[in-house]
Amino acid sequence: MMMIRRIFAGSCLILATASHAAPSNDLVYTLKASIAKIRSVNAHGGKSTGTGVVVAENKVATNCHVLADSVGMDIGAMGENYQPVGVQTDWKHDICILNFQFLPLKAAPLGDSEHLQYEQEIFSIGFPGGPPKPLTTFGSIKALYPMDDSVVIRTSASFQMGASGSPLFNAQGEVIGLSTFKSPGHNAFFYNVPVQWVKEAMQLPVVELISNAQSAFWEVDLAQKPYWMQVVLPAQNNQWGEVESIVKRWIVSAPYDTEAQFYDALSKDHLGHREEAKKIYQRILKQTPLHSGSLINLAAIAKSEGQIAELGRYQDQLAKLNIDLSEIDTLSVNNGQ
Repeated sequence: MMMIRRIFAGSCLILATASHAAPSNDLVYTLKASIAKIRSVNAHGGKSTGTGVVVAENKVATNCHVLADSVGMDIGAMGENYQPVGVQTDWKHDICILNFQFLPLKAAPLGDSEHLQYEQEIFSIGFPGGPPKPLTTFGSIKALYPMDDSVVIRTSASFQMGASGSPLFNAQGEVIGLSTFKSPGHNAFFYNVPVQWVKEAMQLPVVELISNAQSAFWEVDLAQKPYWMQVVLPAQNNQWGEVESIVKRWIVSAPYDTEAQFYDALSKDHLGHREEAKKIYQRILKQTPLHSGSLINLAAIAKSEGQIAELGRYQDQLAKLNIDLSEIDTLSVNNGQ
């Protein structure tokens, strides 16, 4: 009997993805002129760095958690240091807009977060690890989580300390989000807050530098976090009963949510209800044709059942998404799971 491993959500158990088409060097060079390294010092003398992007004249957007413990901060531009004179704060969404005077940096163009698509190619520019010059990373959109009239964006582009607040760009070089946080565990998911929230934060009152720090939605206790955050570790740890329990509550609150449906199928798949899972995966693809997690799992099921024609169809669709299937023959778990 053919044995294959079930794949979920393009996360800790994923097929390798091919390289993404890189934006032009001219576009990246132009955008780097809008990127700022944020340097801060806390009350104990500890130093840290983050990333910001100029979103309007004298305004730099970053994550509030970059600044939360700061007693002093500045950015470097054109060989000079600039201290902010005020800040606009949206603590819940982890977006702070630093206000400056006479900042000689041009604003990056702002896109929107209303028309994003699964597998859409993206890139980010920031200071992961605090290098002297900004670095560019590439990837694609893997999931969109509806929240507060917009969407949190999960991408395949990883980031590390120092990259918080890095702008996420679409292929045209428009800001569509800010790199903000990742899930716990060895195989992390990488999340970006949407540019819609940045635009809304730009309309808030300017206040004195940092006061009344609050927790962002992703920093609260687990039970208060969105369901799409609660479900990650149980799924990665194969705790499918726990996943099923979370999904039941999730679907009640958001019955048409693509990722809620996906995790519903995933839990059924691993708990032995394959036919139900297949129907849900297929329903997801009617709504979201580029949902790679559903395609991968349907391909895995087709292979385990010896459905060669179906397998070929799913492989063709995945190939169009630059998903490398060369390792599928080596993936294995019990066919009946």
